[in-house]
Amino acid sequence: MKQEFSLVTIVLALLFFVSCNNNNVKQETQNVETTPTETISEQEVLEAQKIWGEGIVRIGKVYTEEGDYKTEAKNHIADLYGYNLGPVLFKPTLAADKQFRTTKEGALSYFVGHDDNFPEDHGFAIKPWSAVRWESIGIKTEGNMAIAMGNYFFTPAEGGEDVKVEYTFAYTKDDKGVLRIIMHGSHLPYSPK
Repeated sequence: MKQEFSLVTIVLALLFFVSCNNNNVKQETQNVETTPTETISEQEVLEAQKIWGEGIVRIGKVYTEEGDYKTEAKNHIADLYGYNLGPVLFKPTLAADKQFRTTKEGALSYFVGHDDNFPEDHGFAIKPWSAVRWESIGIKTEGNMAIAMGNYFFTPAEGGEDVKVEYTFAYTKDDKGVLRIIMHGSHLPYSPK
């Protein structure tokens, strides 16, 4: 009986030791995952916003010049959005019938139109626009996540008043450290009757 008790005690002690070491390994792994290269800075979000706006303008310019604007839009989505990580929560401004999109196809349709699955889309990026200006009311960062909210203003390429749109974007970094949009919410400002 004493030998069984001793054997059980040794096994339990060994399991406790292994468990403690696994916790240390997990703790070290968690520390590696939150290294400064994987956290998101406010400056990175501001740069991503600038690049996003330039991409929207470029899609419209390629469209106006009768170039391959669909490929330009596909590249814009592939470079900036996190569809490589899973579904992206995408709520475009001018959508009512299918106002929430989680696929690349839904985002592409919104930007360039001409998709029978999204007949209400006329191609927001091919209006076209000559500039996009951002006014954030705040950017919150927490490790590998960031969220920004505010207004962005789209300048019509043919002139006229800027179009003011409200936005909320969320970002994370993928396993290569590339900042990705994982939530895109865009709305026209409330206009009381």
